[in-house]
Amino acid sequence: MGTPSLRLVDRRWFLTQTGRGVLGIAVLGLAACSDSGSNGGAATSDATQEPSDTTAPDSPSDAPEESGASAGGLEWSRVDLGFVSAYVLVRGREAAVVDTGVGGSADAIGAVLDEAGPGWAGVRHVVLTHKHPDHAGSVGDVLTEATDATGYVGRADLPEVDAPRALQVLEDGDDVLGLRIVATPGHTAGHLAVFDEDTGVLVAGDALNNDGQLSGSNPQFTEDGTAAAESVRVLAGLAPRTILVGHGPPVVDGAADALRQLAASL
Repeated sequence: MGTPSLRLVDRRWFLTQTGRGVLGIAVLGLAACSDSGSNGGAATSDATQEPSDTTAPDSPSDAPEESGASAGGLEWSRVDLGFVSAYVLVRGREAAVVDTGVGGSADAIGAVLDEAGPGWAGVRHVVLTHKHPDHAGSVGDVLTEATDATGYVGRADLPEVDAPRALQVLEDGDDVLGLRIVATPGHTAGHLAVFDEDTGVLVAGDALNNDGQLSGSNPQFTEDGTAAAESVRVLAGLAPRTILVGHGPPVVDGAADALRQLAASL
């Protein structure tokens, strides 16, 4: 993917994706994850220089894959928010939203839900991979829209997430929508990943990143580097066929090999 140019825009940037026509709204900023979280908070960039609040990338010339379906009955769609992504997972007419982006991202998630089929009415689960505000910032708005959904987060991250109703704690090995919850501490103490064993789809949150090459948790925002490296090795043992990361495009080709190589290098 080439380096995108920048242009002045208003608060949000509307991007119509190729493929299934997924509509994403990019909340301005650069690839990042913040070190604290609250409902509706603004994201903080991982870049050493704080990004302008009035710039956003133009459409890339080589758009990454934004959705996928499998024989195992799970469909996934990426909600591209510019510097961070949320994901919609659909099985039948029931949906799970994994991560919620920064504050103000609910409309983008709703547009992808409508495109995927179930809309807000079909959402039964809202899973936060961790507490940081670029992943949990819209949990309040998302749970307000998804009136029949249960919200979830890892135990260690629960005290730092502000939600309109009580969140349930997820532990390693729990099941949500037929998805296996995998404890992946390190980036934060309560970080979680979501894995579909039938299709090999892994939603890695910030345990993994893809900036053109698969990498582990960003050291600048990692609470425990040793634990983060061990979590990469745990994820490598799953041999995922598709990796959906919090920052960067999904890895849809050679995912298992790339992850094994990363784990071996740590």
